[in-house]
Amino acid sequence: MILITGGLGFIGSHTTRALLDAGEDCVLAQRREPGPTPLFAAELGTRVHLERADVADPDSVLAIGSRHRITGIVHLSGAYFGDPLADARAGVDGLLNVVEAAARWGVRRVVIASSIGVYDAGVAGDTRDTGDTGSLSEDMLLPLTAHHAIAASKKVGEVLVSHLGPAVGVEIRAARIGAIWGPLGRTASRFFATPQLVHAAAHGVQPDPASLPGGRAPFAEDGFDMFYVRDCGRALAALQLAERLEHQVYNVASGRVTTYGELADAIGAAVPGARPALPAGHDPQLTSPQIRLDVSKLRKDTGFEPAYDTAGAVADYVAWLRAGHER
Repeated sequence: MILITGGLGFIGSHTTRALLDAGEDCVLAQRREPGPTPLFAAELGTRVHLERADVADPDSVLAIGSRHRITGIVHLSGAYFGDPLADARAGVDGLLNVVEAAARWGVRRVVIASSIGVYDAGVAGDTRDTGDTGSLSEDMLLPLTAHHAIAASKKVGEVLVSHLGPAVGVEIRAARIGAIWGPLGRTASRFFATPQLVHAAAHGVQPDPASLPGGRAPFAEDGFDMFYVRDCGRALAALQLAERLEHQVYNVASGRVTTYGELADAIGAAVPGARPALPAGHDPQLTSPQIRLDVSKLRKDTGFEPAYDTAGAVADYVAWLRAGHER
């Protein structure tokens, strides 16, 4: 039985669905009161068990093991509520509590969520390790600085588990997750325009420029590694279930650049007449390369391949939204 912290969240719900499809039962630990579970409502109480628990509280975490036989853990929960000191403390405490529980329960493997944010923008232009402009490899050296709370906490987490895993005898692997979008995600992202563009088309309206990053439409030839959330869930499940993992850190992404022009074409195909109008070419104000994550290690060690291309992902998301789902 796999414990997923943050299992009722955006990525957690899709990871749960993927693990269920692979034949695993799941325990989902969440701090907040459980809400709707559209991806696995039929399995609640049989193959999916909900536990209201605060991972920053060690007793709360350890109590889960008294009720369920946990064989693996996917640690996705984070603490980003606006108080920098409290969030940092809760993030570290939660990670340490999960590792301690894994050691006590004899868990085979823990997969922790890291982020594309650990890569500094300047690193993306350094091609010495990959020979591929804009390709981010797990082997790149990362700067010991962070400009966002998520990046800071994920870097700290990766360093901690690189030591703690061997020290306590638990296999711990970090998944650097890329830019994720799709069902159950936020209707608007401050990092990229994809959710806003798809939502607007699905509801038959033009995207509100004020909701887009920078307050304007993205340029057609700009883009980066966008990863559909259903595939993200499958990739995380593959890391948890792989027979053998050779590396400490894995990029979890599509491994390719999706331009906004490609996305707009897919939107127009899914919703005729709704193709968003985008400025041609590249944004002259952007200086960073079109980055993608190198996913060769993920593919080699797990056999994972994305099930959705851009057109398939947009069509699936539009169908989800038009079926009455809010996100």
